[in-house]
Amino acid sequence: MKLLVSEPHISADKQTLNFVVEWRGESVTCVMPRRFTHVFFWLQPDADDARLMSVFRKGSSWVEAVARRKLLARSTGPTSRVLDC
Repeated sequence: MKLLVSEPHISADKQTLNFVVEWRGESVTCVMPRRFTHVFFWLQPDADDARLMSVFRKGSSWVEAVARRKLLARSTGPTSRVLDC
């Protein structure tokens, strides 16, 4: 099941990559810190925005799996429309 429902975008301060997933009939905004791509995808800290988006798209299946696990873990608690990935 594909979770990504909108184009990801980089925040104004360039510190996070934001994307929306559809979860149980609701849209949830996921916020992925840019440092996440440095640690898990070996993206250079000075990489431009186009490279960041490219790396995200290539690893989106893995990122979706992380988002899904986090949403499942939170499914019994109060819902929030923002998820830190």
